[in-house]
Amino acid sequence: MSTDDVDTSKRRFLTIAATSVVGAVGVGFAAVPFISYWQPSAKARAAGAPVEVDIGKLEYGQRIVVEWRGKPVWIVRRSKESLSELAGLKGVLRDPDSKVDEQQPKYAKNEHRSIKPEYLVVVGICTHLGCSPTYFPKNDPHPMGPDWKGGFFCPCHGSSFDLSGRVYQGVPAPTNLVVPPYTYLSDTRVLVGVDPKA
Repeated sequence: MSTDDVDTSKRRFLTIAATSVVGAVGVGFAAVPFISYWQPSAKARAAGAPVEVDIGKLEYGQRIVVEWRGKPVWIVRRSKESLSELAGLKGVLRDPDSKVDEQQPKYAKNEHRSIKPEYLVVVGICTHLGCSPTYFPKNDPHPMGPDWKGGFFCPCHGSSFDLSGRVYQGVPAPTNLVVPPYTYLSDTRVLVGVDPKA
């Protein structure tokens, strides 16, 4: 049998097919690390995950600070007296009715800016330039003057907020403190980062 009688088209097809398969596998092995590089790390995924908080031992006037998405979130337990004083502050607040929708979920668009009036859940970052305000309860020693009903004061530029996180008039902060999404898992457990189920 002479070489003229050999059909080389089948051999050529098999060579091209095998080379293509090996090349595709090689590209796959090279692409996996490249694509994986663009995925968020486990630490980054955990930073955006919801945070469960036990509020069972939180007493009136106390605050718990947790981290959610790299930001401090404050949970403050307010007394009935503190809540009753909120209405009297409307005349000195910039946005007493929380009209800026981006500052809180719909379920927190009320005078106390929370699901349960007793507990305030708010991001502890001033809306002016991102400093973290100081918490000054009403009855603790504070430099805020005799009319202070309790709340938050930003030492960076002097912005102040009431116990609902609403900004006072005449300060640099343009809007109220942000209320993050949150829900109650029980009477003593709060999940920050998840809206309540409708």
